[in-house]
Amino acid sequence: MLSFIVPAYNEELELPATLSSIRAAAAANSEPYEIIVVNDGSTDATAAVAATAGARVLTIYRRQIAAARNAGANDARGDILFFVDADTRIAPQHVSTALTALRSGCAGGGARMEINEEIPPWARIFVYVFCKLYFAANLGAGAFLFTTRGLFDRVGGFDEQYFAGEEIYFTQALKKLGRFCLLADPVVTSGRKLRMNSARHVLGRSVGIILRGKRGVRSRDKLDLWYDGKRETKAREPAAENARG
Repeated sequence: MLSFIVPAYNEELELPATLSSIRAAAAANSEPYEIIVVNDGSTDATAAVAATAGARVLTIYRRQIAAARNAGANDARGDILFFVDADTRIAPQHVSTALTALRSGCAGGGARMEINEEIPPWARIFVYVFCKLYFAANLGAGAFLFTTRGLFDRVGGFDEQYFAGEEIYFTQALKKLGRFCLLADPVVTSGRKLRMNSARHVLGRSVGIILRGKRGVRSRDKLDLWYDGKRETKAREPAAENARG
């Protein structure tokens, strides 16, 4: 069985499209699957939206991305785990190529990202540079990650001492057990953080994390880009041109 784990906090707007994409991707691969939405203390209709869409809802009150992913994995019944962020859309080829990678000996993997919504010009440059540097290091992004149940357990899941960047340490742990594979096709993720925050704020927070290293992600302090809970009030239509990484 394939287990799709979706951590969510106040994601009633983005969740329907994400769950729809997961269902379509899983069904196209003719594999038994389950979708687990980890509702981490939401105050909106996230849980109801997830349940209506046929997902199993697991509610926790941690307000931590690593903890939400781990809770979903611990509740999962599948032997292949997919972690998909609540604002990310996947396609059938992401599932099929991930399964091929695992069967060929990869310990786990992820995918590059693209944003196909309107974002400011500075944000397009930021996404391009970030993706070039980040994925050149063969690191997985939290938007989409996969591994087997056995290897997830061996690395101890996501390290809950980190409130951001946990996917980097998860990737590094998997690399010690085997190859880490980045899929050729990018997943589509939301550009809302880049619309709702200024260039100065995004760049300042990003540089601050780099300079502080692990110390900078061991609490929610100055991690408001991830934890302020700001959400847009309407869904975004795809832009005319994609911002690719």
